[in-house]
Amino acid sequence: MRNFPEILIVEGIHHRDIKFRDALFSLRENDINEQSAIYIEKIYKDTKLPEIRNKCIKLLYNKHYAFLENFFLFAYKKERYLDMKIIALRGLAQFLSEESICLLIQKFNETLVKRPEKTPYNYQEYELLKGKHALPYLIDRYGYKCLKETLKITNKNYDRMPDAFKGHWTTDENGEITWLRSPEESSGMMSDFFEKLRWRK
Repeated sequence: MRNFPEILIVEGIHHRDIKFRDALFSLRENDINEQSAIYIEKIYKDTKLPEIRNKCIKLLYNKHYAFLENFFLFAYKKERYLDMKIIALRGLAQFLSEESICLLIQKFNETLVKRPEKTPYNYQEYELLKGKHALPYLIDRYGYKCLKETLKITNKNYDRMPDAFKGHWTTDENGEITWLRSPEESSGMMSDFFEKLRWRK
């Protein structure tokens, strides 16, 4: 385990500072012990940047330090992006019963069902929910029926989208993006879709 970067402990440092970001995003799960987990929790609570909150949750979601139960519950309630809620739930599931998890996920599922009404091409969120580090991980580990229902809804919403928004990338076991098409090809497919949609009007 390497030494925790000093810059991540500096009070008042701007979270857009390149040295801060480089230090945070260079960290891996194995670099985090109980003391540094406290620092990561503080960074999460202090920042307004979703990509930093996302990184903080991923650094902690396999840790089982007792104080993290409250952190994961806080993160689950705080986040508005559904994929961020799910990775917070991944950490929280280590501490809660199936009944408690399913009570939390019930409202999540209600929101997920309605997602296409306002965001019909919500492919990024669906890909993150379907990623190996997210719902499939939770289902493989816990097997809860309510989580299987969440993945079922996610897949249904995904399948209803036009093909132009499918199959561009996925995520691996660590939540890192794996491109299935080049960014240029993906951008072209979506641009063509919207161009055809415009002409239909």
